[in-house]
Amino acid sequence: MRSDVDGCKRQMGQKRRIEELDEEFAAGEEEELLVPPLNFAVVEDGVFRSGFPEIANFGFIQTLQLRSVVYLCPEPYPEANMEFLDSNGIKFFQFGIEGHKEPFVNIPEETVHEALKVVLDTRNHPLLIHCKRGKHRTGCVVGCLRKLQKWCLSSVFDEYQLFAAAKARVSDKRFLERFDVGGLKHLSPPCSCLALDIYKEKSRFNHL
Repeated sequence: MRSDVDGCKRQMGQKRRIEELDEEFAAGEEEELLVPPLNFAVVEDGVFRSGFPEIANFGFIQTLQLRSVVYLCPEPYPEANMEFLDSNGIKFFQFGIEGHKEPFVNIPEETVHEALKVVLDTRNHPLLIHCKRGKHRTGCVVGCLRKLQKWCLSSVFDEYQLFAAAKARVSDKRFLERFDVGGLKHLSPPCSCLALDIYKEKSRFNHL
């Protein structure tokens, strides 16, 4: 009788352990599913950048606890993405910039100004800026933010190059060089200390 009781206890203990392992495995699977969007990076505390978020990225994006998304393409936002924003209480701002290749002469400065006003308003933070690949349009908006933060032009170009890589465009750099931040100086840009640390680390990693 005693052995039967002991055997029953062992079976119950094994069952509980199996259940615990199942829970740990399920938690591990959930962690593995947190996939960031293409070209995801921190711009500043509360400001992020990336390529277009796919459905597989939604779990990761939820961890950012976003208040806003700034979308820089003219195409309509997919229904699945819009439903995700609505269900998570995320505000949506669209500034349609055509994604032409060289010569990239159609980037409207006024549209970038309006996008930056949204980015600079801390009531919209945490915020994600994205276009299709997170390279050119996003790179230009972030680059203009850096100019407002008084980054030297060579550092602005270096950061742009990190994300655009072989796809870097001379015309984008020309736009960044000529962009006038005068109409935005009354707005307070976020401190760039964090961004400089991230930028230096990313530069160091890319040169390893």
